[in-house]
Amino acid sequence: MKQRLAILGSTGSIGVQTLDIVRENPDRFEAVTLTAHSNWERLAEQARAFDAAAAVIADERFYGPLRDALADTDIKVYAGQDAVAQVAAAGDTDVVVNALVGYAGLAPTVATLRAGKKLALANKESLVVGGEYVMRLAVEKQAPIVPIDSEHSAIFQCLVGERTPYRRLIITCSGGAFRDLRREELAHVTPEQALQHPQWQMGAKITIDSSTLVNKGFEVIEAHWLFDAPAERISVVMHPQSVIHSMVEFDDGAIKAQLGLPDMRMPISYALFFPERVRRPAEVFDFTAHPALTFGEVDRLKYPALDIAYDCLRRGGTAACTMNGANEVAVAAFLGHRCAWSDIVRAIEYALAHADFRSGPTLDDYAAADCESRRLAAELLKC
Repeated sequence: MKQRLAILGSTGSIGVQTLDIVRENPDRFEAVTLTAHSNWERLAEQARAFDAAAAVIADERFYGPLRDALADTDIKVYAGQDAVAQVAAAGDTDVVVNALVGYAGLAPTVATLRAGKKLALANKESLVVGGEYVMRLAVEKQAPIVPIDSEHSAIFQCLVGERTPYRRLIITCSGGAFRDLRREELAHVTPEQALQHPQWQMGAKITIDSSTLVNKGFEVIEAHWLFDAPAERISVVMHPQSVIHSMVEFDDGAIKAQLGLPDMRMPISYALFFPERVRRPAEVFDFTAHPALTFGEVDRLKYPALDIAYDCLRRGGTAACTMNGANEVAVAAFLGHRCAWSDIVRAIEYALAHADFRSGPTLDDYAAADCESRRLAAELLKC
């Protein structure tokens, strides 16, 4: 029987690669619902190609063009952020792939879990900003969450079948576009430079987050919620080759690692097929082409965002939500050439210093913290 998928963010990098998996396995999956933020042209093409039942454009300004583009089909067209969450909860899907970017992914994650559906999660911000609420809901509804992020997929794969406790989760880090630059060389880096990731082909926002290591800090927080790991048992190690996607150290000293080429189709496939593994038409890994795998410490002065994320994790409450909101505003400003790269972390620090803090937050508390953090970041950056 086919699994019916709702792919949220189908026009982005993860969404496109998820559709590749669907295309490779037409007897196992059908893409019944596709959503995009504003790229209505590509969304219309995808909806036609996969004969989707529904297409949702989050930015309501593009409802008309999308509706007109699909007028000669039976595909239902919806618009608005609320509609994205509503289709995630709709009864005609079995699995929701949340590949949205940023805070916008939280409401669909909550809607998916409330409906008791399997969630294939690529939107790390759902757990960064609302991990306490999200994981409690997943347990209450007995709704499985399978990670798509390569690092968390690697940890998940290393833990499958293990009955003994782990000692440490080890998240690997490529270092992003500026890993070979000295701290003093970062003052005048440009968005165009920051978008040149040495290993991965990703969307603009996550690529900038990789350059500041905000993304790696968020992965630490995500690992905490997914695997019930305290901050002191999560390590980050620099690994420029991006061949080892992450590792788990067990109490007997053994370390398991998941290796592979930097290709997101593998973790996407694993999340969709779990607990199976299905053969994919992919290149066989050539160890002789990767004779040296190197590791190093993260320069915490060059990348202060990592320690900020650890601090937010230890504080709990709305701290990480505040960090995320400020980061989203600052990254958008940097991409628009309205602030410097170093201002991204400066905006995060400013927001955390001035924002109200709420412990044991509700969804309304998260929304308030997100709104406040964005206002504070914009205030500092004057944007």
